Amino acid sequence: MRERSAMILGAGVSGLTCGVRLMEEGFDVCIAAHLLSPNTTSDIAPAYWYPYKVAPQNRVLVWAAYSYSKYLELSLIPESGISMSPLLKIFDHEVEEPFWKAAVKSFRRAAPDEMPQGYVDGFVTDVPRIETPVYMRYLLDRFTELGGDLKKLDREIVSLEEISGDAPLLINCAGLGAGKLCRDESTFPIRGQILLVNKVGLNRIVSVESGRLAPIYIVPRNEDCVLGGTAEENDWNLNIDPDTSDEILAKCIELEPSLADAEVCGHKAGLRPGRTEVRMEIETVPGVGTVIHNYGHGGGGFTLSWGCAGEVLSLAEDFFSRNEN
Repeated sequence: MRERSAMILGAGVSGLTCGVRLMEEGFDVCIAAHLLSPNTTSDIAPAYWYPYKVAPQNRVLVWAAYSYSKYLELSLIPESGISMSPLLKIFDHEVEEPFWKAAVKSFRRAAPDEMPQGYVDGFVTDVPRIETPVYMRYLLDRFTELGGDLKKLDREIVSLEEISGDAPLLINCAGLGAGKLCRDESTFPIRGQILLVNKVGLNRIVSVESGRLAPIYIVPRNEDCVLGGTAEENDWNLNIDPDTSDEILAKCIELEPSLADAEVCGHKAGLRPGRTEVRMEIETVPGVGTVIHNYGHGGGGFTLSWGCAGEVLSLAEDFFSRNEN
């Protein structure tokens, strides 16, 4: 067995975070991907910590709690692009306390005057806000500073066999593409469309998950503000729908009237990597070798990234330990 080396497939937030975590523990790591930052789906995400469209809850809670703690540490590093922000979540019906409440540092019910007409329940919590263009660059720089190798593939691969053999361990962080690679019919796209407006001085994230305004969110950032969005399952369309953009803007203005004067400066669409459950396991794949699967994070890729990377590390260490004995 060669020294502890691994090939990671995929350079989104999951792949880069796994790469950094393994490199920090002395692994020799190469990340191979067709798309690199700033051209990954992760780069356009209006990211903040929140377990969204991801399961199973018991494992998600562990991964999300670990990631929350890690983001608290990273928020002390200005160049990381991580900061803490209030999050207001509102609903048109009464809701139970969320399963992830134990992971956060603060939590309260929303006051009636914090919610628009027709909405009756909600909560406010402080969450990590991730400036994805900054944070993805930070992860990439951290990975290369640690000595990690980055390999840009000239095309999208269609089978794991195409990239096997370069290391004794392959880590599959291919996101939505993992469905094709693994012939996994439980994966599916969750289309999201957003628009960017100029910075307008808002200081909290607002999100609506139910009722006439849903799904809508407002994510203020240092240089702009993200308005979203959509969550259309099994929709592969990456074209911008002008009518959808108009609807998003109108709903966001109703939530935050100060947005009426905002200037629209961009439109983006991306596909979240949906799956019935996150796939986190190690297996021996005929013709490929040993593979750790880490994909299917839905709308929780950033939320789960550090926790999932920690479990990938544990699986990798167990693998090499068994093969050294």
